[in-house]
Amino acid sequence: MGTVFSDRISDVPRSFIREILKVTVDREVISFAGGLPGRDLFPVEEIKDAAMKVLTESGRDVLQYSTSEGHLPLREWISRRYLKRKGLDVPPEQILITSGSQQGLDLLGKTFLNEGDGVVIEEPGYLGAIQAFSIYRSAFHPVPLNRDGVDTALLAKALAGERVKLFYAVPNFQNPSGITYTEEVRKKIAGLVKTGEVILIEDDPYGELRFLGADMPSLKTLAPRNTVLLGSFSKIVVPSFRVGWIAAREDIMEKLLVAKQASDLHTNYLGQRIIHQYLMDNDIEKHIATIREAYGRQREAMVEAIREHFPEGVAFTEPEGGMFLWVSLPAGISSMKVFDRAIAQKVAFVPGNPFYTTGGDRSTMRLNFSSVDAGTIRTGIERLGRVIKEFL
Repeated sequence: MGTVFSDRISDVPRSFIREILKVTVDREVISFAGGLPGRDLFPVEEIKDAAMKVLTESGRDVLQYSTSEGHLPLREWISRRYLKRKGLDVPPEQILITSGSQQGLDLLGKTFLNEGDGVVIEEPGYLGAIQAFSIYRSAFHPVPLNRDGVDTALLAKALAGERVKLFYAVPNFQNPSGITYTEEVRKKIAGLVKTGEVILIEDDPYGELRFLGADMPSLKTLAPRNTVLLGSFSKIVVPSFRVGWIAAREDIMEKLLVAKQASDLHTNYLGQRIIHQYLMDNDIEKHIATIREAYGRQREAMVEAIREHFPEGVAFTEPEGGMFLWVSLPAGISSMKVFDRAIAQKVAFVPGNPFYTTGGDRSTMRLNFSSVDAGTIRTGIERLGRVIKEFL
């Protein structure tokens, strides 16, 4: 007799990227596939010192259960930083510490979505969000991205759709495209969501990683009541602690807290305390500046190598920050077929297919520049360029 799984879990595919990462275990493969921070930039000694300090001074406390909301001093730190960097007044009571911002997506799906409810999403969109909301059997309404952000005319139509509850967006250095919404687009979005009941989920894991251009206003400053903001320490400190957060108004926070308690009681308390101790004892601005400088060099190396080695007819984005850029191949070239041949040449990327909710084979791909040094980037792009030329 076979195991009877729920329809919910049976409908959701495995993470395409996690499956690709298995292929790239071979050390000879140059991988642009993962969304990984640069491991050489992790503050290993500082984290070790913070961990020793926390365990020495508060060992028995930090090994105990804790509150579902999260470590209050850490939430206060996040609150102060929002005010300092973005002019956002988000009190600690409106911040919930989560197991990475990915759990934030799951909690929002659990809190808002019934089967068949609508989720407006960017196209191409973040694979983790597509997977998280698919669990709740939502109906996706994809809206294409332009160079300046989401297409606001088509967004207006999508938001007016029946049973639409959420609009999910990554306005800073979007995953997978690397695109950043302009201020004009942000103001139009705010105007659209403020007139209705749809909740805008502003996912901002990369906002600190700007190495070109000027910062843009948060959507939460433009539409505070309708916007839920997600953040994470994964890209600016370390990812393995899985410490992220949700910032939301009081009535939403009340429901999210119930969903959180049903999921895991509370986020890793030891990890929260170590992160907070690290923030207290170190200059996070200096550390972020180091990351920005490194990623800026690696992005420039990738852009220059693409210009040199990719054939004419290939388009690509030139992000001002973040970790990714997006490549569009000439129409009719399957990125999945390119991927199969590229792996044989010891270079990997993520084909565009899983970033779309509408299915079909795509001629697009995502390249990550944050986890590979400049020299290796040049070698990998040269290999990939040769493979693409074989399809022309």
